[in-house]
Amino acid sequence: MIRIVTRTRLTVLQQDADQARERTREVQAAADVAYARHVRTAHDLSAEADAADLEATTARARAEELAQALKRLQAELVQAQGTVVEQAARIEALRAPAPADASMVLLLHYGRPHSIHPDKPAAYAHAATLGAPSSGWVPVGERPAAELRWVCVPFIYDAARDHFRSVSAPAVEPVGGAA
Repeated sequence: MIRIVTRTRLTVLQQDADQARERTREVQAAADVAYARHVRTAHDLSAEADAADLEATTARARAEELAQALKRLQAELVQAQGTVVEQAARIEALRAPAPADASMVLLLHYGRPHSIHPDKPAAYAHAATLGAPSSGWVPVGERPAAELRWVCVPFIYDAARDHFRSVSAPAVEPVGGAA
């Protein structure tokens, strides 16, 4: 079949083709704008994701530092609690009244009372700080204490009678009820 195309028809076809090209350009421009917007959004999202990763890495590192600091502080706390418990036990031991037969040592310097100590080693150590020899201590014996530079005299506090008595001397009962 043969079709005859007239000038009017050709003009209409030409106009339709021009409109189609114009529409294609408009659609292409809109597609380019949408694609550019998509690329910018993808770029922005990638930058935000990178920043979030960096923040997360920094936060993890800070959390690790804080966890290590917490472990150190917990170890120090345990040590401090142990010290507190130990000191509380020592304080309680010091507050406890001495038993009725608690032996102590009186340190004499040329026969005069100088200090009281819980035991002989403590008295010897104290006397050593004052220039006495740390060894070679001998019992008083027959010589008067006033003639000796340092003498340790053990004694016991008798709570029943509310007085002190020497460990080396026998306990003597008062004669005839004398006090």
